[in-house]
Parts: sequence; structure tokens; C-alpha cells
Amino acid sequence: MAKSLTFTMMHFTIAFSVVYLMTGDIMVGGAVALIEPAINSVGYFFHEKVWERFHQKQAHAVQVG
Repeated sequence: MAKSLTFTMMHFTIAFSVVYLMTGDIMVGGAVALIEPAINSVGYFFHEKVWERFHQKQAHAVQVG
């Protein structure tokens, strides 16, 4: 759990810092630091589904071939 929390804090910090440096706007940096990880989490869920399907097809090909 500690690793997940520190990674999350690092992610927020990097997202905020990059956007703040690009825009100079604390509000935009903060918004992106909150919104981007949330959207990224949804993307990760679908990425895992696709990856799982890929591995299932590979396993099936090995069994058949």
C-alpha cells in the first residue's frame, strides 16, 4: 500500500509540475494533476482487459499449435 501511495503522490506532483511549468497557472496545474490520473486509471483498466485477451489468445495458440 505504501508503494501505491508514494507512486500516486509522485504522479500528482509530476503532472502538476509539468502543467504549471507549461502554463504558469496553479489552478490548471492542480486540475490536470487531479483529472489526468483519474482518466489514466480508467485507461489502465481497459488496457488490462486487452492485455489479458492477448495472453489468452497466445496461450490458446500454444495449446492448439
